[in-house]
Amino acid sequence: MSKNTEPKIKYLTQKEALSLFNSIENSNSCHSIRDLAIFRLAYRCGLRASEISLLKLQDYNMLKGEIYCKRLKGSSNNTLRLDRKTKIVLDKYINENNITSDSQVIFTSQKNNPISRQTLDYLTKKYCSLARIEDKSKHHFHVLKHTTAVHLAECDMDIKELQWWLGHKSVSNTEIYFQFTTKQQDKMYEKLDGKNEMV
Repeated sequence: MSKNTEPKIKYLTQKEALSLFNSIENSNSCHSIRDLAIFRLAYRCGLRASEISLLKLQDYNMLKGEIYCKRLKGSSNNTLRLDRKTKIVLDKYINENNITSDSQVIFTSQKNNPISRQTLDYLTKKYCSLARIEDKSKHHFHVLKHTTAVHLAECDMDIKELQWWLGHKSVSNTEIYFQFTTKQQDKMYEKLDGKNEMV
């Protein structure tokens, strides 16, 4: 009987993540800018749903394009620099919604409460369906955190760098993301082919 080769964690491929962002950007929702800012920020920083809801304007240095990530579940807080696309959409959302008070929560619901985990899971299901991501087990907001970690590992970030980025106190929590994905296997064989060290 063959062993189950399914990965222990669920994550979006690069193609699926791009489709997800495109589905948000091209949606007719009146909240598309907010939603795109949420999903891009969660992906860039590897944030949980509850961590997104805690973000306040005082955590964001718009001038430097850096955000202070308050990590939960015993993880370590850190400050991360945003990529250009995420900064543009986040700045646009903040300016359009006149968020000016440092203590103001950045992402709110229609009732002006901090956006909930349930709402974020609902939005994930909605946009994953629009993006035609068939695996329903990927239609959960927490999958974005796993996606961030796997994509960074595929970009040759080493385990200590990834541990710091995700705020893990123990490196054992980070090791799971260095399973051999197809992309990581391809890079491994490229290293061998390039050096020709094996006879």
